[in-house]
Amino acid sequence: MPLTIREMTADDLAEAWTLGRWAFGGPAEAPPRALAVLPETHRWGAYDDATGRLVGKVTDHEENSWGGGRQGPPADISGVAVAPEVRGGGVARTLLTAALTAARDRGAAVSALYPTVSAAYRSLGWEITGLLGSAVLDTAALPVLRAPEGVVLRPGTPADRAAVVDLYEQVARGFDGPLSRRGGRWELPARDEQPLGDGVDLLTLAEQDGVVTGVLGYERGRGYGAEAALDVSDLLATTPAAARALVDVLAGWRTVTRTVDVPLLLGDAVSGVLPLERATARGTQVFMHRLVDAERAVAARGWPSQARGAVSFTVVDEVAPWNSGSWRLELDAGEGRLTRTDAADRVLGPRGLALLWTGAGSGRGAATAGLVTGPGDPAALDLLACGQAPQLRDYF
Repeated sequence: MPLTIREMTADDLAEAWTLGRWAFGGPAEAPPRALAVLPETHRWGAYDDATGRLVGKVTDHEENSWGGGRQGPPADISGVAVAPEVRGGGVARTLLTAALTAARDRGAAVSALYPTVSAAYRSLGWEITGLLGSAVLDTAALPVLRAPEGVVLRPGTPADRAAVVDLYEQVARGFDGPLSRRGGRWELPARDEQPLGDGVDLLTLAEQDGVVTGVLGYERGRGYGAEAALDVSDLLATTPAAARALVDVLAGWRTVTRTVDVPLLLGDAVSGVLPLERATARGTQVFMHRLVDAERAVAARGWPSQARGAVSFTVVDEVAPWNSGSWRLELDAGEGRLTRTDAADRVLGPRGLALLWTGAGSGRGAATAGLVTGPGDPAALDLLACGQAPQLRDYF
């Protein structure tokens, strides 16, 4: 089927909503934001040349994410949908290839997505690199930790939005993967029905010496019986005292709510307070990564300052051919760079490249999975894999 691939305009968004509704479900009437042109959001459509009909779509979010203490330019993918009559005909592949090319042209380095079918995205070079983590806990299992001396708790207001983002950034920059939550859709005004932010009915801030050191935002849900639950959107703290104080706020709901669903950043101040061994369920939404531009991705992120050395490898990437060829990776003093070199004896495709660059796997592990080949010792590629495994906090 001959196709025209182009970036959609405001006039195309109603048709795009209908196509997405067929794929993912949802109301017949599109919410206002689905029909709005959003900053730093690129919506691509595939149109049947014979009929002009929209037969496929994809959204590319131009939002920064943290890696090694730096913000890198990504192309985060969502909303991939294809009309039922043409599925399996290569429409999604054509769309995603075009979106990757456009993302590279604007300066993107890496792409993340939440897959509905991982095999389809693996065929295009994405690889599973982690889970969107959360823990469902019985509120009765939460420790009662009265606010330590020096911690002041107060209700948040819409005027605290900037302080909440600042605190989130202080926490997120210590991990690899979280979005920056600045620019683009993050700058849109809050909806009237939730003025504290999407998914937030109640907001509690912890302050120490007049400085915000913790934030708890959540939806109350309905009822007070066995089915009653709290859905936490953010539970973040920059000090152990603030973490204990905010967990105590959640524990105070034990008389009217049975469970609480808390997002996780393993290794932060909050995860050291929550009784995660008592979780009755954990988040299982996987996410995937792919390098849009390998040279740019290596240079854009921060690397462990103690990691020094060099390793050569060959990349074979048919979808993003600019990544193909032999490369020499050099790390020194927190900086990394890729330069072209002669043929190397370790070969990997975009899936192996994503797994290692994100720190989600090791060289030998990737070789066992068939993602690294060649006679060279795959363990040498652990230099490429020396960053933290990624953790995401936001669904897109």
